Amino acid sequence: MDAKTRPELSTYRRKPDGKSMHGRIVRELGLRILAGEIRPGERLPGEAELLNAYDISRPVLREAVRVLVAKGLVMSKQRAGATVRARQEWHLLDPDVLYWLIQSKPKREFVDTLMTVRRIIEPAAAALAATAATEAQLASIAEAYAGMAAATTPAELLEPDVAFHRRIAEATNNELLAYIGNMLSLALRESIKLSSQLPNTHALSLPRHKAILTALQNRDPQGARQAALVQLEETGGDLSIVIEG
Repeated sequence: MDAKTRPELSTYRRKPDGKSMHGRIVRELGLRILAGEIRPGERLPGEAELLNAYDISRPVLREAVRVLVAKGLVMSKQRAGATVRARQEWHLLDPDVLYWLIQSKPKREFVDTLMTVRRIIEPAAAALAATAATEAQLASIAEAYAGMAAATTPAELLEPDVAFHRRIAEATNNELLAYIGNMLSLALRESIKLSSQLPNTHALSLPRHKAILTALQNRDPQGARQAALVQLEETGGDLSIVIEG
């Protein structure tokens, strides 16, 4: 996957450095839309209002609106202005849109949404990878697991954990599953950060992932599916403890 397409490298997630008013407008309007402050069917604030609020030129504002159009959040028509599109038309796998969604949802709602998607995709992806993965791909998954095992802090555990799941999706050798796995890695990263607040997160995480890896190496689809299900169920329990406690 080209580095420029990685979700963690998205452009509009954080408050931009320096004087990038373009980035600031995209981020702030995107967050307002995802948070429901500007609802589907409603217009964005008028051009004159936004020009005054941000003290920018029309070309800068129009470029920002074009970015929101490209992300499926708004439609723009001459003389009618920009209107927020229906939620089902938003590009939720766009890294920035997904990040704004995570930021705008309560933690419990975000976790429930993500875990539902993971339960649908990950066990099936693991089962497929058990038969479709090349030896090089299995070695890559094992390498990610070794990185997890070598980690001594939750921060060190984060990236190899994300890589472990992304590489399983890639090892299905199904382009759509690989794409979905890559795009979901941003949400997965936020989920892992949450679960890592448990003091024994490392000890809990390793055996679960080792079971998945072993099933993949044994070319055991049912074993891989079951190990992925167990890992997700136990992860869901860990997340509940963090959120409730």
